[in-house]
Amino acid sequence: MSRHAILYAWYMTNSLVGTSGSYIMRTTISNGKIFLCYFFQFLTSATGYLFLSSLGAYAQGNLLVTPMRMIFEGREKMQELSLANTGSDTARYLISFIEIRMNENGTSEKINEPDSGQKFASPFIRFFPRSVVLPPNDAQLVKLQLINTSQLDSGEYRSHLYLRAELQKTPLGEETEQKDSGNLSVKLTPVFGLSIPIIIRVGTQTGKVDIADLSIGKYNGAPLLNIEFERQGNTSVYGDVKVEYVSAQGKATQVGLVRGVAVYTPNRSRQLKIPLVQKPGISYNSGKLVVDYSITIQGRSKTFAKRELQLK
Repeated sequence: MSRHAILYAWYMTNSLVGTSGSYIMRTTISNGKIFLCYFFQFLTSATGYLFLSSLGAYAQGNLLVTPMRMIFEGREKMQELSLANTGSDTARYLISFIEIRMNENGTSEKINEPDSGQKFASPFIRFFPRSVVLPPNDAQLVKLQLINTSQLDSGEYRSHLYLRAELQKTPLGEETEQKDSGNLSVKLTPVFGLSIPIIIRVGTQTGKVDIADLSIGKYNGAPLLNIEFERQGNTSVYGDVKVEYVSAQGKATQVGLVRGVAVYTPNRSRQLKIPLVQKPGISYNSGKLVVDYSITIQGRSKTFAKRELQLK
């Protein structure tokens, strides 16, 4: 009888734009042969360049999701999430809740217990279905319903709805025959997924944010803007960060943009690093930078914080 041994190793990381990944390494020993399979799994939080709009649609692989974040507040009890398959193959997605901690540097990690001051939304939300099969160019709604509302205290609750593409299995009889070469076989299989923040807000909302510090640095010789946000109140803040360079003559040029930057509760601060565009006529040794943190909803813009940095 064949002997099988499976080893799983997770590595969590997060990039500058807020996309984190999980590597699953699976080692299988069968009939004296060793096969290694690495699965790379994207876990995307609500921060990053990849979002198409602040509150619009989000695309990962061949999956289009609308909206890309959801907030229950007031008397709202039911909402819908639209999933669309824009690819040419049928795809199956598994749906579940995960809990995420955002660190001060903007990276995120999966957790099981809430941090001090953090509240999970998952015990108060029911969703269905828990898996969907989408033919090419087809769409389906996922319904989310607020439950156990009598147990909700004042404040903000947050969990993340995780949509993970299921690996396509090879039909029986179509398996590729493995040659007994005695060599190590390595297979890389991407498994895409994304997470949607689901937020419940109860009572008076007092969330606000300031830009506490700005400084210029470098990464691989290229200019980089370091931003530190300070959040106050009982709710998260979410918006787009735009950076303009203003020359000594008063000409303004956009040199940086990051959409979907979140400062989640219970965090009081968050750092963000934005690469700055290098163009003729722009010198980061003179003039000034103007940083605007705002959000646009249905054509109406709201500014959370704005600050200038004089360049020397």
